[in-house]
Amino acid sequence: MNNLFLNQKTPNEIAKSLADRIKEHRKMLKISQEVLAQKSGVSLGSIKRFETKYEISLQSFIKIAIALDLDNDFESLFAAKTYTTIDEIIKGK
Repeated sequence: MNNLFLNQKTPNEIAKSLADRIKEHRKMLKISQEVLAQKSGVSLGSIKRFETKYEISLQSFIKIAIALDLDNDFESLFAAKTYTTIDEIIKGK
């Protein structure tokens, strides 16, 4: 059996992790949900639903990331791995 499959997170776990990190960043900046809604153009209801039920459209998620100045993080989201040794290539690390 493939061990990678056993260690995979569910879509809900990934969504929760993203929502938690966005919420933590918002709180670190001392921005309320209301202010974030105004800055991002995303409805307050959508922000609340994202932070509690982890549901949001991709467009709204991007707007929130831009409002929190996190949009540069998308550049490395699916970046190709770089290897420095042949061992790393062989082991897939």
